Amino acid sequence: MRPLPGLFLAAMSITLVGALAAPASGQGVPTVDPELETPALFDDEAGGNANGDDPAIWVDPNDSGRSVVIGTAKEAGLFVYDLDGRQRQHFPAPPGPTPDDEVGRFNNVDVTYGFDGRDLAVVSDRGRDQIRIYSISRGGLTDVTDPAAPFVFNATQEQVNDKETAYGLATWKDSTGTYALVSRRHRTSVGLVKLLAKPGGKVGYEVVRTLDLPASFTLPNGQVWTPCDEPGREPQVEGMVVDQERDVLYAAQEDVGIWRMRADLTGAPVLVDRVKEYGVPATYDPATDECTPGVDPGYGGRHLAADAEGLTIYYREDGKGYLLASSQGDNTFAVYRREGSNSYLGQFRIGTDDGVDGVEHSDGSTVLNVPLGEFDEGLFVAHDGANTPATPDRENTNFKFVGWDEIADELDLDVDTDGWDPRD
Repeated sequence: MRPLPGLFLAAMSITLVGALAAPASGQGVPTVDPELETPALFDDEAGGNANGDDPAIWVDPNDSGRSVVIGTAKEAGLFVYDLDGRQRQHFPAPPGPTPDDEVGRFNNVDVTYGFDGRDLAVVSDRGRDQIRIYSISRGGLTDVTDPAAPFVFNATQEQVNDKETAYGLATWKDSTGTYALVSRRHRTSVGLVKLLAKPGGKVGYEVVRTLDLPASFTLPNGQVWTPCDEPGREPQVEGMVVDQERDVLYAAQEDVGIWRMRADLTGAPVLVDRVKEYGVPATYDPATDECTPGVDPGYGGRHLAADAEGLTIYYREDGKGYLLASSQGDNTFAVYRREGSNSYLGQFRIGTDDGVDGVEHSDGSTVLNVPLGEFDEGLFVAHDGANTPATPDRENTNFKFVGWDEIADELDLDVDTDGWDPRD
């Protein structure tokens, strides 16, 4: 199915809202201790081409201790872990339609409750340009994806093979239905996708509309800046989260910053914080496949080192709470107020403790305020892009679990275990 035409935003000057506090430096950033970690994932043939990326948490309605963490692992598909970090299920990504086509590659995952009487895990398949949907119960996950599920952004398999496909994902529901917000790899597009109940308990979807974020920006000096990348690629979005009580989408455009917009993709997006590299001219070198930066004009933000990645929200009562963002370039997480203009509150990193290593190059994270088994003050889960001990010539990733109270204590944040229920 071909999406409706995007809502185009031309090169523009950016009015920054909030997030203008004192800069976070490499020195003095608090370190929190991880509680435990999941088994190592290896991105090679022996490891099933497992490359961790993004986690989500499902809350068991009757026994919080039986809740699970669901994590994507690219070509290896989907992994399900208990609250001790032990693997409980594994779903391989699907093969390509033919041996010459792209295989499945699971990128982002989110959980939504109460769709047609079921809880669902919704996954972006960037290899197949589709969404895959899994029903969740105490017995585990079950794939309920409609076999006729359409492409999200492309019209033909040939276009899908060019890899400009479904990438980041966040779920959202309101009185009109249950949706996924899906970004597009190598493009600035974000699509609104509505989930549909199908015969036999299957779940399909349709694209409602798309929105294109800017690819170029007019700087205060009047020059137009375009983030550097391989020719033909635009600054993509991956990390996303929806404020379920406000119907607001936050989207991390990796080389630009964090946008805030209506979850239905109407109205004008607002850039609430920029990466430090914002506005820095750079030249792409095809020999090294890297960008050589020029002189920094000083228009960047203070808190996010590119890439801006995973976003998640810690909810408190009365509309309060925290927006957390992965600052991948310096291996930290930035914290903003959920309410108001998203003012910046602080930064933390996840260190090493009791045999569990720290977090580096984090792509995705998730947080919940509710008690979850022994995590009785809430749980933060982060992807670790450089799990140790390292194994020579094997890319090693996994997921780290951190009690919310560890983060709250270090940054003087609140703990509110009953201010919000994800099932409401």
